Amino acid sequence: MKTVNAVTLKEWLAKGEAVLVDVREPAEHAAQNIPGARLVPLSTFTKYKLGDIAGKKVVVHCQAGKRGQMACDKLLAEDPSLEVYNLEGGISAWTESGCGMGGSGKCFIPLDRQVLLLAGTLVLTGSLLGYFVSPYFFLLSGFFGLGLMVAGLTGFCGGALLLAKMPWNQKKEMSVNTACSWKPKV
Repeated sequence: MKTVNAVTLKEWLAKGEAVLVDVREPAEHAAQNIPGARLVPLSTFTKYKLGDIAGKKVVVHCQAGKRGQMACDKLLAEDPSLEVYNLEGGISAWTESGCGMGGSGKCFIPLDRQVLLLAGTLVLTGSLLGYFVSPYFFLLSGFFGLGLMVAGLTGFCGGALLLAKMPWNQKKEMSVNTACSWKPKV
C-alpha cells in the first residue's frame, strides 16, 4: 500500500490531482477535519460512496493511520486499478505539519467510553449499595456485568444505543460505532 505525507498531499489537493476521503465517524469529522475531505466512515465504506474519482489519486485518512490502512485495503480489493494512498500519520500528522484545519474544535467523549463510564458507575454504585444498604443491590451490578458480557459476545450494546440518543450525542449523525481519542492541544 502506498502512503503520502501531509505536505505532498496539500500540493496534490491544491492542483486538484487528488480526492481526500475521511474514514472517521461523523462526530470525529465534525470536531476536527481537513477542509475539502469527503466523509465516508469506515463502517459504511465502499468505492461507490466516494463519488467521481476518475483519473484522480484517492487519499484516505483517519486519526492516526490504522483505519485509513483498512479503508485502502478495502478499496484496492474492490478495484485494484485505483491509485490509492493512505495519509502517513493521519489527521494528527496533518495538524503537526501546520496545514489548515476545519471543524468545531470541540472535544467530546466518544460513545464507547461513555458506555464504559456508565457501566462502571452503575456497577460501583450497585456494589456500594449492596454492601451498605441491602444485598439486593448486588443485582444491579450483576445486571450491568451481564450487559457487558452480551455486548462482548454479540456486538450489540443496548447502553450504546441509549446513549447515542442523548442530546449531548446529537452531533451530525453520531453513530453507535464512534471511537475517537482525539483531544485538542492546550
